[in-house]
Amino acid sequence: MRVGDIMTKSVRTASPSATLREVAEMMRNGDMGAVPIVDENKLVGIVTDRDIVVRGVSEGLTSGAAISEVMTTELFTVTSDEFAFEAIRLMGDKQIRRIPVVNADGSLAGIVAIADIALEMEDEQEIASTLEEISSGASFWSKK
Repeated sequence: MRVGDIMTKSVRTASPSATLREVAEMMRNGDMGAVPIVDENKLVGIVTDRDIVVRGVSEGLTSGAAISEVMTTELFTVTSDEFAFEAIRLMGDKQIRRIPVVNADGSLAGIVAIADIALEMEDEQEIASTLEEISSGASFWSKK
């Protein structure tokens, strides 16, 4: 199974100049926990609800601050033609729950989340166990 088979293709994005409030409202209204940040059609970051709270609110930023002040710029991405297992491996290695899917030119093609993988591979107990460990923060890759 390839990433392109299971990724969410229609992804809401924000620009780096969007405010914390705008992105938080987008998350609330869209029932999502992460928003890719795109500038001139290129993925430049990703922000989670946790980023807004931990990097924004706890640091005293106002709701009008630019989302670029709290977004994560160290991006771990996959392409749509990679195997889904590569996305799982990356999630485990980096302890992340969502991975942007990019095209060769760096533009955003979609996003793949643990839930996307779990829904497609629900019959495979080992995959389910791995996803549970990633979600809980356990160190899957240090297992013997």
